[in-house]
Amino acid sequence: QGYAYGARGIENKNPDHCLFTHANVETAFGNSVLTKCKMPVMTGALGSTFVAAKYWNSFAVGAALCGIPIVVGENVVGVDRLSEIENGKIKKAPELDRRIETYLKYFDGYGAIIVQMNVEDTRNGVAEYVINKYGDKVIIELKWGQGAKDIGGEIQVDSIEYAKFLKDRGYLVDPDPYDPSVQAAFEARAITSFARHSRLGGTDLSTPEEVYASFMKSIDYLRKLGYKRITLKTGAYGMEALAMAIRFSSDAGLDLLTVDGAGGGTGMSPWNMMQHWGIPSLPLHAKTYEYCKILADQGKKVPDISLAGGFAREDHIFKALALCSPFTKLVCMGRAPMICGFVGSNIEGVFKPEKRAELSGHWSELPPSVTAIGKYPEEIFAGWEEVKKIVGSEEMKSIPYGAVAMYTYMDKLKCGLQQFMAGARKFRISDIAREDLITSNRETAEVTGIPFMTDALDEQAKRILTR
Repeated sequence: QGYAYGARGIENKNPDHCLFTHANVETAFGNSVLTKCKMPVMTGALGSTFVAAKYWNSFAVGAALCGIPIVVGENVVGVDRLSEIENGKIKKAPELDRRIETYLKYFDGYGAIIVQMNVEDTRNGVAEYVINKYGDKVIIELKWGQGAKDIGGEIQVDSIEYAKFLKDRGYLVDPDPYDPSVQAAFEARAITSFARHSRLGGTDLSTPEEVYASFMKSIDYLRKLGYKRITLKTGAYGMEALAMAIRFSSDAGLDLLTVDGAGGGTGMSPWNMMQHWGIPSLPLHAKTYEYCKILADQGKKVPDISLAGGFAREDHIFKALALCSPFTKLVCMGRAPMICGFVGSNIEGVFKPEKRAELSGHWSELPPSVTAIGKYPEEIFAGWEEVKKIVGSEEMKSIPYGAVAMYTYMDKLKCGLQQFMAGARKFRISDIAREDLITSNRETAEVTGIPFMTDALDEQAKRILTR
C-alpha cells in the first residue's frame, strides 16, 4: 500500500530530492563476508539442463553486467562428456570452467558466481576442484532436493550413446540404455528419450538430529577446504524441512538460504511433478517469515533469505521482500530472466545468420512483435547504449544480444521497483517492511498474517476521525 506522507531511507527529504529515481535498490547478503548486489535479484540454479548450457553466455554476461548473482546448478561436471573424473577427483571440467569464467570476465565487484552441489557433485569432488582453481571468487552452495524441487526436474536426452555415458558416470538413467529390450524399442522409435536422475540426499538419516550432524559435518569440511561463503538452496519441502533449513543455516553461519516454492523449475518445466509437488510459494514464504522471527525473538542470528518460486515482475519482487522483511535480501528468479536470453539469441541469429546454430537461434527473420519495436539491434534494445557505455564500443561486438536483453529487462524491473518503493515512501531495500503490504482477500490474510486491505491502518484512521 502507498502512503500520503513521509520518507524513509533518504537523508534529504525535500520533495525536489525525494524522486523515485533516488530509491536505492542495491542490497547485500552474507555472514562474515558481505556480497554486494546492484539489485535484490539473483538467478535460479542453471545446471545440467541443455537450455542452461546453450544460452549460458547470455545468462552469465547479462547477470555480470547487471551486478546480480548467478547460480551454476547441479550436475554440470557429471554430464560433461569432456570432463575427466578419477576416483572422486576432477582432473578436467571444461564446461564448469566456461560457466565460471564467462561470468568473471565481466564481474565488477557486484553480484557473485555461485556453484551448487548435490550428491553426485559431492562424490565427484566439485567443491575441491572449485576452491583449488578459483578460491574466494566462487560461493559454494549445498542443495537439498533432487532436480528443481523435492524431486524431478532433471534432464532428458535423445541419444542412446549419451544415455550410456551418463549411466557409466553413475547416474540413474530411465529406461536403462543397456537393456536389450530398451535398445530394440529405441531402434523402433517406441522409446525416443531417456531421463537422467540424481540421487536423493539424506536417505541414510532418520531424525532431524542426524540430519543436523551430517549437515554440520559437511559445512565444517567446506570451511576446512577454504570456503568463506557458503549458501543453501532448499526445494518446496514441508514445514519440518523448512525449519531445519533455517535453524541449521543459522547455526552454521551460512551466507544465504534460498527457499524455493512450487511450481517452477528451469529445465523440464512446467510439468506435472513441478506443478503439483511441494508447498506453493506464498504459504511457504509466509512460514519462512514466521520461523525466522521465532529465531530472531530468541536472539539468534537469522540467515539472510532469498525467496524463489514463480517471480517475474517488479511487484513480485517488492511483495517478496516485504513479506519476509527484514530477513529477505534477494528474490531468486528462474525462467523470467532466461526468456531474455532466448529472445535475444533469436534476434542475434537473424542479424548473424552464420552464427545462428552456435547461438541456438530459431528465427530466420524478425517476427512482427519485434519489428513493431525496431528493425536493428540499437533500436530494438532499450539498454543497448547503456551496455555499450559499460563495456566500450569495441567490446560491445562480443556481448551476446541475450545479455543485452537481460540487462534491459533488469532495468525495467529496477524502474518499477523504485516506483513501488517511492510509493511506499521507502527509499532503501532494507526499509521495505510487512506494513507495506495488504491483502485482497481474507484467506490470504489468514495464511500470511498480512491485514486485509480495509483492516490495515483502520485503528489509526478511526483515531483521526474521533479526535
